[in-house]
Amino acid sequence: MVGPEARHPQGAALSDAIFTCDGERFVPSVHARGPWDPDALHGGAPTALLARALERLPTPAPMRIVRLAVEFLGAVPLRPVTVVASLTRPGRRLALAEAVLRVDHADVVRARATLLRVGALALPAPAPDRVPVPGPDAVAPVRWGLGDTTEGFHLTGLEVRGHGPAAGTGGAALGWFRLRMPLVAGEEPTPLQRAVAVADFGNGISRVLDFATHMFVNTDLTVHLHREPAGEWVALEARTDLDPTGVGQAVSTLRDEHGRLGIGAQSLFVEERS
Repeated sequence: MVGPEARHPQGAALSDAIFTCDGERFVPSVHARGPWDPDALHGGAPTALLARALERLPTPAPMRIVRLAVEFLGAVPLRPVTVVASLTRPGRRLALAEAVLRVDHADVVRARATLLRVGALALPAPAPDRVPVPGPDAVAPVRWGLGDTTEGFHLTGLEVRGHGPAAGTGGAALGWFRLRMPLVAGEEPTPLQRAVAVADFGNGISRVLDFATHMFVNTDLTVHLHREPAGEWVALEARTDLDPTGVGQAVSTLRDEHGRLGIGAQSLFVEERS
């Protein structure tokens, strides 16, 4: 990890968290930065912050977020953000909620969530994987060749290990992820935050184009979870498919070391770099 003497573009010292609370604002560190623009956040960081706000909403019965649909209205600048969340449809079995992330009073990311009541239910054991998936200790660290910075969500905010087809070959790629630090300073990340923080990496680990010659930016992210991860590591098995019109899609299966968690999908805007 980079040392505490390193500085962020606006002169603030590096923190040991993705965000730090400042009243009602969340101040991003350089560990929140993305690969496309050194002055913009990676999509996983604001997605996890929105999930944090949504899972803190009071509900009349114990509930869990099973679907999170995120829309990126544009690049999220590396500046303090605020988050507002509310229940739009309260209920004891099913509830709906919305959250918005703002920079300088302008909406930059929106999220909608479905919550279901949780209880205790006797079920048969899930079927094992037909092809065993190697765990995080069985695959090598990923060395991203993305962007021209040394700090970022994909570089210092997360530890990444994986394997899969080389760029340009198609097929599914596997990546294991775990947060190196808290999402918010002084807080332990929740299982939901760990899951959605990495779900935005599907198009990155399964890319079929060279980062140096093309952009393949996701404009949204939808995550469905039938359970939350156990432990620090979350995996994606991801595949990217592209169309010559400049539209693409990345689809991921989310896993932990015990098996499947759910699925994620991203719509991609694709173009050649000028």
